[in-house]
Amino acid sequence: MAKPLTDQEKKKQISVRGLAGVENVADLKTNFNRHLHFTLVKDRNVATKRDYYFALANTVRDHLVGRWIRTQQHYYEKDPKRVYYLSLEFYMGRTLQNTMVNLALENACDEATYQLGLDMEELQDIEEDAGLGNGGLGRLAACFLDSMASLGLAAYGYGIRYEFGIFNQKIVNGWQVEEADDWLRYGNPWEKARPEYMRPVHFYGRVDHTADGVQWVDTQVVLALPYDTPVPGYRNNIVNTMRLWSAKAPCDFNLKDFNVGGYIQAVLDRNLAENISRVLYPNDNFFEGKELRLKQEYFVVAATLQDIIRRFKASKFGSTEYVRMDLSTLPDKVAIQLNDTHPALAIPELMRILVDIEKLIWEKAWDIVVRTCAYTNHTVLPEALERWPVDLFQNLLPRHLEIIYEINKRHLERISKLYPGDQDRLRRMSLIEEGDVKKINMAHLCIVGSHAVNGVARIHSEIIKNTVFKDFYDVDPQKFQNKTNGITPRRWLVMCNPGLAEVIAERIGEDYMRDLDQLKKLLEFVDDDTLIRDVAKVKQENKMKFAAHLEEHYKVKINPSSMFDVHVKRIHEYKRQLLNCLHIITLYNQNKYGFSAAPGYHTAKMIIKLITSIGDIVNNDPVVGDRLKVIFLENYRVTLAEKVIPAADLSEQISTAGTEASGTGNMKFMLNGALTIGTMDGANVEMAEEAGEENLFIFGMRVHDVEALDKKGYDAVSYYNGIPELKQAIDQISGGFFSPTQPDLFKDLVNMLMHHDRFKVFADYEDYMKCQEKVSALYKNPKEWTKMVIHNIAGCGKFSSDRTISEYAREIWGMEPSLEKIAAPDDPR
Repeated sequence: MAKPLTDQEKKKQISVRGLAGVENVADLKTNFNRHLHFTLVKDRNVATKRDYYFALANTVRDHLVGRWIRTQQHYYEKDPKRVYYLSLEFYMGRTLQNTMVNLALENACDEATYQLGLDMEELQDIEEDAGLGNGGLGRLAACFLDSMASLGLAAYGYGIRYEFGIFNQKIVNGWQVEEADDWLRYGNPWEKARPEYMRPVHFYGRVDHTADGVQWVDTQVVLALPYDTPVPGYRNNIVNTMRLWSAKAPCDFNLKDFNVGGYIQAVLDRNLAENISRVLYPNDNFFEGKELRLKQEYFVVAATLQDIIRRFKASKFGSTEYVRMDLSTLPDKVAIQLNDTHPALAIPELMRILVDIEKLIWEKAWDIVVRTCAYTNHTVLPEALERWPVDLFQNLLPRHLEIIYEINKRHLERISKLYPGDQDRLRRMSLIEEGDVKKINMAHLCIVGSHAVNGVARIHSEIIKNTVFKDFYDVDPQKFQNKTNGITPRRWLVMCNPGLAEVIAERIGEDYMRDLDQLKKLLEFVDDDTLIRDVAKVKQENKMKFAAHLEEHYKVKINPSSMFDVHVKRIHEYKRQLLNCLHIITLYNQNKYGFSAAPGYHTAKMIIKLITSIGDIVNNDPVVGDRLKVIFLENYRVTLAEKVIPAADLSEQISTAGTEASGTGNMKFMLNGALTIGTMDGANVEMAEEAGEENLFIFGMRVHDVEALDKKGYDAVSYYNGIPELKQAIDQISGGFFSPTQPDLFKDLVNMLMHHDRFKVFADYEDYMKCQEKVSALYKNPKEWTKMVIHNIAGCGKFSSDRTISEYAREIWGMEPSLEKIAAPDDPR
């Protein structure tokens, strides 16, 4: 029998990784050695693994630079409309392999490192994740940047260069402990500081109304220093820019009122200004009204808008003269997309620039703002909506508060003309919420100040029109759109699952990577025994690889032929990790996980402790053996997702119907050959439509059932009393079966489930158990299981972020995507 190919040999066969030409490999080796010598100042005797990673990263980065410069020249010459994607989060993960994939350098780099006696995978593992996001919203922004570059759009991602990203999660005695994520400790080879574009950002102060107009004076200044990261398109020679701002104190910070002995303290106090970009807030779907967070939100917006207007005014390449002084054409050349309400201050800030600085009349300025801005809503959970106290604004951004009051006054005048005497409607629609503490409703500000408002899956977009924003939909139905989320097939298939990417390419060619709809062609092969065998074989290899990873990092042995049932997402009550726990306990009584919680969210931490406690009992029960294992994957992040998703058999998407806006993990699992067990929520609805509902395991209440149950009143106790398996599981949790040394450890959790569970875990328990039995039955028939997997992969085309971005471009930004290549740097122009 032929010897099995090593990973190295397998990779060389894979055409999707680019060709390893001899000159190419020789050049890469030369440049690698040059960087080791000149950039890292090391020779091979003293170089560390990290030095080799940096040498490789710099070598690959060299291939971006010419394309990057040429792309920007191309934009200056063509002067296209530009889109600015504003987000407080960009969850990028690692950059090296993604860059090699998009530039078709993977095989050449593999061969070069191999010839240098190094192991490429080992070097890739040295790179830190850029964890500048919490979860779905931040990762969506990263996928969008990849698609915008791959579709040739003149796009810029603008955000904050957090010194500390999402915390590193450690599990200690079953409890979550947070550690700071010092991701920049060794430097970041992918960023380039641009001090020449530093911008001042103002805070505090007061407003003077003078004969010459309005002035915001006596402010504190913080400087915004931009760092640029290249964003390569997929093999089209386009490289866009992600610009992240870092806070710097000005040289004279706190020294104006300098007194003897105060100098040292003044220099030490520079930290206060620079704290703005120190750390990412780890809240997902939860609003915490902290002043530092509001500072972050204004900081990114103020710096970015200065940059946008500078670039708009100087339209020819290399020109610093302002050639376009008339701002009335701004909406023809600039689109600003607000990723949730976090960058909502772009609306009053752009008004401030146009009215106070550029001296436009209000009506003209407002028309420009609305035609330029568009808003994406990401959640309907009330606790996630941003509502900032007016006094905080009064102190920090006094001019913006005045502008918001004026926007609100004109908005309410319009509403009262449309609905004379309807006071309650005015109260509901106001940007200012009255109460003990007056608050600014940022979602209302975004809707009023944008020409387009979109949800992120069809069901979610309907919910916002019919419920949370119904009043606004009644007045401006033309503003409301749907843009179902997507994922980039470059990172989430070609890069993380090359085996599957190659099996697909062998059947339908390689073009599907830039046009994912072509996956439909796989339906012709759904009964083809060789495809069925190849798909199953790739899955088995991915499972073995992941099992080895688990054994190495978690010291847990799992059986690679068992079903890998995976539930990975932020811990939140609405995502119902507790429903999954009840299933595990029930399975255990009859007879794989990864997530992190925001550190302040008590219930979430208790849920983690419950999962780890269940694992301690189940995994050490000799009767169960290796038939059931419960593993909590600590420190889940982009890089861990890239390992676990290709290995999953079953994807858990079990939020209460009407609570998960879209989900994107669901799409990643589907594309990588897992089957979905889920509710009719978020994008699951559209996944069932694309793959055929019979090819997903759908269970539970639909949105109308949830609403009906709300009207009737949800009574958890009646389910508890009526379902013996459920009662047994709950009694075990509350009686200390899973916490023998602290019997009442989980009493709060049980009390929540029994008496104030907004997300109705018990109502879906029975149907979930039955559905899981169907899953187990099908898993015992590998051929039918794999056929169902192929149906799912074939239905993934819609869920490419390329499709999502094409819709944003045509229907919101007024831009046309293109699959054209531009000339490579070494081509004559």
